[in-house]
Order: sequence, then structure tokens, then C-alpha cells
Amino acid sequence: MIFDSCNVTRVRSFVHSFYAMASDCTVHLQARADEDLPAIAAAAEDEVRRIEWRYSRYRDDSVLARINRVATAGGSISIDDETAGLIDYAFACFRQSGGQFDISSGLLRAAWDFSQQRLPDQMAINRLLPRIGLGKVGWAESRLSFTQAGMELDFGGIGKEYAADRAAEVCLGHGAGHGFVDLGGDIRVIGPQVDGEPWRIGIRDPRQANLSVATIELHGGALATSGDYERFIDVDGRRYCHILDPTTGWPAHGLSSVTVLADRCLIAGTMSTIAMLKGRAGPGWLQQLGLRHIAVDDKGGYAGTEPIDRQAV
Repeated sequence: MIFDSCNVTRVRSFVHSFYAMASDCTVHLQARADEDLPAIAAAAEDEVRRIEWRYSRYRDDSVLARINRVATAGGSISIDDETAGLIDYAFACFRQSGGQFDISSGLLRAAWDFSQQRLPDQMAINRLLPRIGLGKVGWAESRLSFTQAGMELDFGGIGKEYAADRAAEVCLGHGAGHGFVDLGGDIRVIGPQVDGEPWRIGIRDPRQANLSVATIELHGGALATSGDYERFIDVDGRRYCHILDPTTGWPAHGLSSVTVLADRCLIAGTMSTIAMLKGRAGPGWLQQLGLRHIAVDDKGGYAGTEPIDRQAV
């Protein structure tokens, strides 16, 4: 629905909601002129769905499925330019994280079932670890080579963030200058509000959903949060989250949530995930990189570059 403000500038606001990539998604747009905001938002949704189709692990006809058929059998495959850009980025994150961010770690889903309140058998994890590790995958001249059969790639750690960036770029390409894209909390700003004011984004408390720990003002750029509060199990008083360390096969621990601000959502999302995997050392690692962030540890303590301002939401 489009809402017209009652002031003389007639600022037009439009919010388009849809469901994609297992997330509630919205495109928020503002304009003073006569831009066709519904058409722009629809184009952004189309781009999100295009990326979901290309990189879904649930579709037999996706680019990812084609890659994984080769990975399972062992062999090599040529990659298109768009996918090659994502693979390049994934390898860079793998190196920068010391192997903790690894798009070949999806195999660990076979051991971890977060629908049941029980831990996997260590032997089940041990059987999977030899088939995990981007260091075992050849990557040169847009060609992936799997010398070890039984591997698998998963773009779950980069796909939604990449889609947020691309959807915002589609909006810009269609003439939108004010708004943001929100894909399940992964946010990329198109531009500030029409009056030049920033968008104000509340960062939820990882243990109390009705509270925010801070409000971030964004004129541009992106924001993403990784945490232990959406998919997890509690066993013997300890929380085990879905963010799994490929070097051990066990969940990240020490931090409850990390929010990172960056120029692109892809960067914000991967850096927040790596910080979670680094545990208590994560905030210091982000500080060394010069990235704005807020981290909440598993004891309720805070660290980061942004002021804490707890409020009810």
C-alpha cells in the first residue's frame, strides 16, 4: 500500500512484503516524484527470487545443484561469472577466517538436528569432517575441481546477503533513491529518507525479543546480525546454535549475537558470522578490521563500537 503524507512535499512511502529464502522480506521505498514504487519493489523481489533459484540447495535445477552433483562424484566444473564472483569471495573469507567460514561445511547438517533436543554422536561428526574444507577444492580460471568425492557446497552463508545487495542495486537502477531492503534482518540501504534523515534500525536483544540493545542510524551501507537465538537446542543447560565451526563440527560459543555494519550486506553478514565463530575473540577481530559492530556475549555483556541503548520494542 502507498501512503501519501499530508505535508506539501507529498512524500510517498511504499512497503512491499514477501517471503523468500526462508525469511520474511520487505522492500521499503520513499519518493517525492512520481516513481512507480510498486514496480520498483516488484523488480527487487524478482531479483531476490532469481538468486534463490540459482543457489538453492532444495532445487534440482539450480546452479548449486549442478555444482554439487560434480562435488559428490568428484571431478571439475566450469562456473559462470556471477557464481565465480561468489566463489572468489567465499575463498577470501575462508582464508581471512582461518578456515572457520567455509561454504563446504553444509555436510554437518547430517549430524546436527536442531528439531530435537539432543547432541549428535561425535563419531557422526568425525565421519563428516574429512569431506569438509575449501582447502581441498581446486579453484582456478573459473573452474572448480573436487579431487575428493563426497563433498558439497552451500551458499546459505552468503546467498541472502548477496540478494539484499543485488535487490538494492536493482532499486537504484530503476531510479529509486530512498529506502532499504530487509531480507530477514539482513539490510541494505538504498538511500536515506527523502528528508535526508537516516533509517533507524533496532538491534534485538538475543535473550529478550521485546527489547532492543541499540538503535543504529543508517544513511547508506548495510547491516547484518548473526546470533544463537533463532535455531538452537538446549541440552543440560547449555545452548548449541546452528552456526557450526567446520574445523571442529561443533557450534560457535561465547557470543549470543554480533551485528556488523559495512558498505555491503554480503560483507556485514560474513563478518558477523566469522565473529560468532571466533567467540569471545570475535569483537577484537572486528575491531582490528575497523568494522563497526555490536556484540553481546553469552553472559549478557556488550562489546563494540556503537552505544548501547536498551529499549522496549
